[in-house]
Amino acid sequence: MKTKTLLNILTAALIVLACGNENTQQGQQQRTPVLPTVKVENRTLTSYRSYPTSIEGVINNQVRARVSGYIQDVLVDEGQEVKKGQALFRLETQTLNQDAEAAQAAVNAAQVEVDKLKPLVEKGIISEVQLETAKANLAQAKSRYNSTNANAGYGTIRSPVNGVVGSIRFRRGSLVSPSDQQAITTVADISEVYAYFSMNEKEYLNFLETTKGESLSGRIENFPEVILVLANGSEYPIKGKIETVSGQVNTSTGTVSFRAKFDNPNHLLTNGNSGTIKIPVTYENAMVVPAMSTFEQQGDKFVFKVTEEGKTRSAKITVQDEVKDLVVVSGGLNTGEEIIAKGVAKVRNDMPVQARPVPMDSVATFDTVFK
Repeated sequence: MKTKTLLNILTAALIVLACGNENTQQGQQQRTPVLPTVKVENRTLTSYRSYPTSIEGVINNQVRARVSGYIQDVLVDEGQEVKKGQALFRLETQTLNQDAEAAQAAVNAAQVEVDKLKPLVEKGIISEVQLETAKANLAQAKSRYNSTNANAGYGTIRSPVNGVVGSIRFRRGSLVSPSDQQAITTVADISEVYAYFSMNEKEYLNFLETTKGESLSGRIENFPEVILVLANGSEYPIKGKIETVSGQVNTSTGTVSFRAKFDNPNHLLTNGNSGTIKIPVTYENAMVVPAMSTFEQQGDKFVFKVTEEGKTRSAKITVQDEVKDLVVVSGGLNTGEEIIAKGVAKVRNDMPVQARPVPMDSVATFDTVFK
């Protein structure tokens, strides 16, 4: 009887011990976090470099007075399209007209003198020298008249080119002269416009190194088309082409100047506009990971790999660029490796995890899928 009782006690103890071990194992499994993971992929991505730009018409002529005078009439308005030779302003030219009339009278008098002396020379009454002197006086009078008459003509200020009138800085009654530092207005041909922007020296060298071509001119031919973002944030519908590069670093600013040209058939762009130039940079078959899968330590970027034993291991990566929610990686990882997709702030080295693989494109939905 005692033996049977002892056996029952031992059996019960073994059952309790087995249950305890099973509960311990279940508890350990419950304490192992379940984290989403992704595999490192290769993709072709396009990033953009942005640079502030200023816009100018392809032809941008300053309109200035060629003679001094008071503006009598303003014949155009700001923003008006004008043709080459069209009258823009009319100056008060009474004095100039009077000078021209006096010069014309001098020409007439000199001509009369020449006509009077010709028959006298033919008859031998006077010498040929007197006639030649009179002819010289006539030529001088005509020259003065032509100059004075031209000045009177300059009283009407005309457009030098086809284009659009800019800001008019002088109005009726203003005194203008050729020595004015400020132009009366500008006339810009904006059927095409230039966009001016600059890169720092490092960006410039990187840009050249990633563009095909044996020379600067050859590389310019292969530069990608650029996008113009307007001041209101919208993209201009027509892409532009980089035409010129200064090729020299400005020692004061440390930058290199670029000029791109855009067609402007609807005159949406005007002289003086500002905006942003976006230059595309394409990464062919590049290794990528989600941006939220990375973390930073002392200026370096890291991810957590998942080992075959189901533990985490930090890995330093070399970041080439960031494109939207993806990081372009040029070193530190291999395609196909599994990394923690999200929640890296709570992960530590050699931490056991239960991996839950998810597609890379679904990383942005983790907040609703994994809580």
